[in-house]
Amino acid sequence: MATAAQPFIWGTGRRKTAVARVRIREGTGKFLVNDLEVDAYFVLEVQRNDVRAPLVRTEMSDRIDVFVNVKGSGKHGQAGAVVLGLARALKEHRSDLEPVLRDHGFLTRDARMVERKKYGHKKARKSFQFSKR
Repeated sequence: MATAAQPFIWGTGRRKTAVARVRIREGTGKFLVNDLEVDAYFVLEVQRNDVRAPLVRTEMSDRIDVFVNVKGSGKHGQAGAVVLGLARALKEHRSDLEPVLRDHGFLTRDARMVERKKYGHKKARKSFQFSKR
């Protein structure tokens, strides 16, 4: 639980090259991402639903204030990072929420990354055109 000496609970989420630092505290349901409202930062409805999903599934959306700093990758990777960070912070806040968060896959780190480019190739796997002639 958050105390007066340490009012925020932190959670870190990563996805691709995005890193989200999520702070939560008891409140009225404010959700800021990089000092913008969540709806202003994530313009696609899919991303908005994704970042709110841990709060909706645990029925904490109107009782928790969320403050997020996120950088790197694109908006979709950032949304995935925010989900993981928020789920970890909620688990730290109330450990009884962990089964719900785990059942919906919010606490699982998506380890997929971009494969590196290899020398002698155009991209990670694509080769230059080959002709025997």
